[in-house]
Formats: sequence, C-alpha cells, structure tokens
Amino acid sequence: MHRPILITVLTLVGIVVSLVSAWSQAALSKQQTAPFKYVRAKAFHIPPETTTEESGYFSLCEGLNGKVYIGSAGYGRNSYLVEFDPITEKMRIVLDTHKLVGLPLAPTGYAAQAKLHTRNFVGPSGKVYVGSKQGYASPAENEAIKRGEKIPVYRGGYVMVYDPVTDSAQNLGMPMPLDDSQIAAGKKEGQGVIDVTADESRGLVYVITCEEQHWLVLDLKTKKFRELGPILRDQPNTLIDFRGRATAITADFKIARYLPDYDEVYVDSLVVDGKPFEEYLGAKRQHPDWRITRDGKTAYMQLLDDLRMFSVDLSGSVGKPVIATDLGNRIEGEGPDSRGSISIAPDGKVYSVVRINNRTGFGDGFLHHLVRFDPKTKSMTDLGVLTVTNPDFFDFKGPQAKNPDGSLRPRHGFHTLPDGTLTALHVIMAMIVARDGTVYATTIYPFTLLKIGKLR
Repeated sequence: MHRPILITVLTLVGIVVSLVSAWSQAALSKQQTAPFKYVRAKAFHIPPETTTEESGYFSLCEGLNGKVYIGSAGYGRNSYLVEFDPITEKMRIVLDTHKLVGLPLAPTGYAAQAKLHTRNFVGPSGKVYVGSKQGYASPAENEAIKRGEKIPVYRGGYVMVYDPVTDSAQNLGMPMPLDDSQIAAGKKEGQGVIDVTADESRGLVYVITCEEQHWLVLDLKTKKFRELGPILRDQPNTLIDFRGRATAITADFKIARYLPDYDEVYVDSLVVDGKPFEEYLGAKRQHPDWRITRDGKTAYMQLLDDLRMFSVDLSGSVGKPVIATDLGNRIEGEGPDSRGSISIAPDGKVYSVVRINNRTGFGDGFLHHLVRFDPKTKSMTDLGVLTVTNPDFFDFKGPQAKNPDGSLRPRHGFHTLPDGTLTALHVIMAMIVARDGTVYATTIYPFTLLKIGKLR
C-alpha cells in the first residue's frame, strides 16, 4: 500500500475511533446522570451503644433549645433518648430508660423497655415527652417458646419526660401494666406506649398504648391514668386542637375527641367527598399519621402504604361529620412507604418523605423522595431523592461490628446509585422541619440522622 493511502486509511480509522469513543463517553455520561433531583444531606451515625439492630422508629423532634432529640431501640436491653447539637454536631445520651425507671441495666431479654417509638412531643415548657414499649423476642427466646419454656414477661411501657433546662428526666408511670385485673382478663403482657401528647396548660398527658391502642389520659396532679374509651388505629397519635380537644383516629377511621373541660368523649365520622374515609380509601390501608397546624384547626395526614395526602378540618363542633380533603398523590410511583415522616414547617408548608420502587432504570432498590405541599397554591412539589454527601460517615466495608452477645450489627440500609451517590435503601423512619427550616430525617442500618440544609 502506498504511504499516502496508508496515512489516509489510518486517519479515517482514527476519526472513527474518536467518534465511537466520543459517542461511548456521551452514552456513559448520560447513563451516569440521575433522572431525578437530589436532596443532599449530611449523615451522622447515632451512637451505636444506644441500639442493638442499628434502628429506631418515629422518635424525632426539635426542642425549643434548637437541639434535636432521637429515640433509639435496643432489643432485649434498653432504650435511650439521644440529643444532637446542630452547632457542634455532637451527640449525647440524655435519657436512659432502664436507669430512670429502676430496671436492670444488664440485658433482660423480652422484658426490656426496648424502644422509644413515640413521636417525641415538645410542650410549651420545652419538656420532651416520650414513651417506651416492648421489642421482639430474640431467636433464642423464640426457640424457648417452641420448646414450651417461659421467657421474661414484659410488664408494660413507661411515660417519661426530659427537661433540657435542668438536664433531668422524670418517670411519669406505667399506663397499662400487667396487673391482676389484666391477668384475670387473659392478658399475657403489659401494654407498651406508642404515643404521648401533653396538654401542659391543663396538667394532662394523653397516652396511646401498643399493641391494643388504648387511649388514656394522665392527670399530673393525681398521677393517675384512666382510659377514655375508643380503641384507636394502628400506631396513631393524639392532636390537641385550638379548643383544647384531644383528637385521635379510631380503629374504623372515625374521629374521637375528648373535651377535657366537660370530661366527655365524642366519636364522629370522617368523610371525604361524601363517603366514609375507610370506604373512600378503596383498599385496606395502615398507620395514619398526622400533624396539626399552628392555629390548631387543620391536620395534614398520610398513611404508611398510600401515595395520597389529606387535609382534615378539625374546627367543627362535635356531633357532626369531620370533613377531609384529598390533596392528591404526593408523587407517582409504586410500593409507597411513609412512616413518621410528615411535618409542617413554620411557613405552613407541609413536608413528607415517600419511598417508592425505583423504576427509573437508574439503579434499583427504592428511592426516598422529599415532597412539599403548599396550602396557598395547593401544589405538590417533588424536591428530590434524599442522598448522603459524606458517605464515609460509616464504615460499610470493614469488619462488621458486633453486639456484646456476639450478634452482628446490620449495615445493609444504604445503596449506591450508578453515579456513585449514596442513598437510603429501606425506610425513612421519621422526618421533621426545624424552626430555622433545616430538615432532619432518620433511617436505619446503620441508625442515621440526616441533616438537610434549608430548602428554598
């Protein structure tokens, strides 16, 4: 082949190779670009000594002092309230459940106060109200049960309060223990506590138990609990409206209201577009979760396994239907999961986290979207998928940590997207919007606090 022809051929080959390379790089670049927005968060590993399974639940709030309080779960052992200081970014234990209520500090198995699962109510005094509940029997305990052997008995959960001003905690008692009357009724264990809401102005504390969802009130003067009557839905929470009425959702999706000034309980239907709420849902749905506006007249509600958000008008009189409005889907997708993750910001906008199946083709698993509803414009905005800016906050690849009993501590709760971005895999357990607009959320395996900068 003549040299000029050879040069021409080589040149053409080079051009083709360059074009192919450029096309490949462009395709790769396109593949590595997420088809959704990111909401970037800084991650903080919650002290591992406060958990056994690297987990926690709805227990998340901002104190009046600007610090964040997180409840943990230590199955078979204990539970703790942890304080996070946003300025120093340090954490410390401020409430040790077993130490406070006088239970053994050594592991007690199923009898332990294994979870702080309550939504951490903050009163006008700045006090943080929480409650403890049972965990799960260990594999060894389950095997013992199969053999017909007895395991430690759970006696019931406690209502507790932490005061950041004095840096001290108080045990307010056990609302529904396994006493003689409960044993006579055939009960095998005491009731845990799933919700605590305080009306400090009246000296009352409303409590919801778990697993049977009894609704009780504690009189702080007499130190006595008494049951209000209606059985509530799933893992519910009490709201206090602008008239001082305690309000909760019943097992059949009605609205129960206690009028403390008259010591009366009313149960009214909850209606959407003229239909009972349970019928309107169109399918069996679980775990309604709601928050009330500052004026105490409207609540915003989501359900664990439903895409929709609802507003509920709580301003009406008792004895009449309570009207709810379907605000539409927070986001479109499959397999929704929303836990203790609805919060009303100081500006009145409503934030929520919704997990959906990842059907984008960009990675797999699940995606956790932060969504915002604006009551003024009645618009829903997908702010993006929660991601971690500091993936080295936890060692996901080194030797797997163990508990004192030798059991491995889970660390499979995050996954990496094709562009190398770290994001939560399983569930967001709780989310709040702080007074300065900072968003906080918790996720599990490892138990992690996500701090999201102020959003426009």
